[in-house]
Amino acid sequence: MLAAALLAACNSTARQGGKTEAEKTVQETEVKGKTFGEAFSPEGSIAYGQMAEQMEGKDSVMLKVEGTVQEVCQAKGCWMLVASEGSEGEPVMVRFKDYGFFVPKDIAGRKVVMEGWAFREVTPVDELRHYAEDAGKSKEEIEAITAPKEEMKFLASGVILLDEQ
Repeated sequence: MLAAALLAACNSTARQGGKTEAEKTVQETEVKGKTFGEAFSPEGSIAYGQMAEQMEGKDSVMLKVEGTVQEVCQAKGCWMLVASEGSEGEPVMVRFKDYGFFVPKDIAGRKVVMEGWAFREVTPVDELRHYAEDAGKSKEEIEAITAPKEEMKFLASGVILLDEQ
């Protein structure tokens, strides 16, 4: 049911008052960057590499995490993959609370700070294929996805896209 809702939501356009949710939720913050979703202070954020350590022995945990965007949904910016810069490790799938905001589609390689819930979840094959399609993967790459995947995920209530240095 969740996968069906995500698939339908990703293919619809959220609009209010003539502006998209992404346009409506962008705010300047006290740090050098733009906030999408709920405003928050990046103070107390941890590096992406510390997230698994913070999750140890827990189903979920509220965190502020800094990382580098690896990939963004090319359909509308409704999810992103985040890891450490130059990381060989598995990136975390980041979705946005209540599908209430999106991020720009061209931010791969940029640093972000995100606030929200880190958790573990099994992602079904149809959802993995949907994400691969959104990312612009080839038909062969999409068809090669044949098994569900247990992974760490992040539900962000807010994201700060840090200014490039």
